[in-house]
Amino acid sequence: MSKLKKKVVIIGAGFGGLQVIKSLANHRDYDIVVVDKKNHHLFQPLLYQVATAVLSPADIAIPTRSITTKYKNVKVLFGEVSDINFEKKEIVFQNNTESYDYLILATGAKTGYFGNTQWQNKTLGLKNLKDALSIRRQILLSFEQAELIGDYEKSKSLMHYVIIGGGPTGVELAGSIAELSHNIIRKDFRNIDSGMTKVTLIEAGPRLLNAFSESSSQFTKSKLENRGVEVLTNSPVLDITDTGVVLKDRVIESKTIIWAAGVEGSDLAKKLPLNKDKSNRVFVDEHCRSIDYPEVFVIGDAANFSKGLSKPLPGVSPVAMQQGRYVAKYIQNHDKNRDMPPFQYFDKGNMATIGRTDAVAEFGIFKLKGIFGWLGWLFVHLVYQVGFKNKVSTLLSWVWSYLTFRAGSRLIQEEVPDLSIRP
Repeated sequence: MSKLKKKVVIIGAGFGGLQVIKSLANHRDYDIVVVDKKNHHLFQPLLYQVATAVLSPADIAIPTRSITTKYKNVKVLFGEVSDINFEKKEIVFQNNTESYDYLILATGAKTGYFGNTQWQNKTLGLKNLKDALSIRRQILLSFEQAELIGDYEKSKSLMHYVIIGGGPTGVELAGSIAELSHNIIRKDFRNIDSGMTKVTLIEAGPRLLNAFSESSSQFTKSKLENRGVEVLTNSPVLDITDTGVVLKDRVIESKTIIWAAGVEGSDLAKKLPLNKDKSNRVFVDEHCRSIDYPEVFVIGDAANFSKGLSKPLPGVSPVAMQQGRYVAKYIQNHDKNRDMPPFQYFDKGNMATIGRTDAVAEFGIFKLKGIFGWLGWLFVHLVYQVGFKNKVSTLLSWVWSYLTFRAGSRLIQEEVPDLSIRP
């Protein structure tokens, strides 16, 4: 009599979910069902390059079905999970249900505003391709509108870009926007000088890149300022209005405000009856299992893994990937009545790019800065790209951008949007 296969349902095909898929792929004891509200796996660390017109969406995303084609025991379903019945062990999506023996929540995170939800409609976040394309559209339209106005004083708020949050995303966006405006497109306009664009990076804490060493933080600040970025530390945001950002000592007028200061659990995680922290991340035990249901695993940005730690693991891709591989191994060992040691995260270091030829990278005692950090950053991001085509197209785009100082993805999809509104 043949052994009944266990069904593993994975919600989300991001970094963590993809590792579970690969680890259990073509395994005779399991049927894998992947449900995702996106039809692609996204390489999130390069989203800012789509937002600033260096790369196109296809350079950093690949259809999930393309990844799983050769895995005969993997079924991909395109849909958004609306509910989970933990007692019946089934998920609900698009008026369908799917039962499970094991459930893995790898739903990622969304932009979080620390309770200030009223700021959501006044800022742009950066968590997915839609966000990146919205930022790109806003940046490009702002230059087009300023060109139509033809007067710098009247269009100053259009040419002032404010990024809130001094972590890697904020740093990378600030450096890339400064590079785009001050160098790449400077010769493209006749009525304005894009070199007069102002980029302001606001951080509530005492320094940028808090997870990095003090020396890397200072190096980053210096390199950003050399690129014309105004860096404001110890500057918590008091309010965001339709016209700008309110700080304790000033008001910064801007038509483009990008929020890179915080994240929280996904909408699905928020609505589920599971124990969660104030950011709607689900508390898990030492085996990445939900506190409430041991057959339910939560990994990556959706999880609060703090068992035995002074603070929860950070929401970065290496954490999600290692947890994904661990959970797949745990499931296999559990079915064979074998014990598994608790999950332990191996910190491989931190990286952030500042701009062309400048980055910081820290791997244990090794700290790379400048061109060496940048080369290390390029290598690591190419290695972890999913799909040969993505690696090649991304590399070619980077080489072309480096040699010509151009950004080739500067497309506005609307024919002629309304640019008549004056600031």
